[in-house]
Amino acid sequence: MSLLVASLGLAAGQQAPAPSGARILLLPRKLVTGERSTLAVLDVSGRLTPNVNVVFSNGDKVTTDATGRALFVAPLNPGPIYATIEGRSGRVTSTILTPTEVPSATEVVTAAPHVASIADRFELLGYGFCGDADANHVTIGGFSGLVLASSPGSLTILPPAEMEPGLAVVKLSCGQKSAEPFTIVLVSLELEANGTALAPGEHRTLTVRVRGTSAKVGLEAHNLSPDVAELGGAVVKAQTSGGADNVAKFELIGKQHGNFMVSIRLLTPLSAPRS
Repeated sequence: MSLLVASLGLAAGQQAPAPSGARILLLPRKLVTGERSTLAVLDVSGRLTPNVNVVFSNGDKVTTDATGRALFVAPLNPGPIYATIEGRSGRVTSTILTPTEVPSATEVVTAAPHVASIADRFELLGYGFCGDADANHVTIGGFSGLVLASSPGSLTILPPAEMEPGLAVVKLSCGQKSAEPFTIVLVSLELEANGTALAPGEHRTLTVRVRGTSAKVGLEAHNLSPDVAELGGAVVKAQTSGGADNVAKFELIGKQHGNFMVSIRLLTPLSAPRS
């Protein structure tokens, strides 16, 4: 049994995951006609994955580089577009906007999560961002964050590994442009569960403890071994209790003897950023 909370990135010296393990496509939610953007591909453990082909609905194809990301130019026709990891089912949709809809003279964050996980990605919406992911400079609590995917209208960011749970100030810039700083509450998710193999018909409770906030937050559990265990659906949502002991519980029922795998992520709805 294991709990996955998207331990993204690839440590120095760590062997890159095989392209065949690619599972998650991070495509900016907003693209701008004719402008550069960056996508990223992750494996089931949340590691950036090189040499993965991504196919767009208009026929374009890109391949992730050694960093697990790929730079591309958005098509000239506004409207919806989707992309898929080659050889995988499921698609990710984005919207191509015109330059007038996404101003570039200044950098502004229009939507951000109020709470995010210290071990998982979160998204920002706005305008004036750099489409080349590494051209964006992001700090969280004074430490540098990693931009996984980007476009002039959206960013997907991984918090710094040095972060501890609690309130942090986010600052970002693109070239000479910089956005107004805002705050975010970073939390950790800790699993308490019996990790032994599950037996058919056995009921088991997974308890997820949230540290860093006493507010109620939403969690989403994905059952990655549906042949071994029943979670109540492929995806199950729950809200934590709030308070000093801030927990949520998920119930598993064994279907056959074996080890199970559940991915649990913090739900991070976007709203106006808090200063």
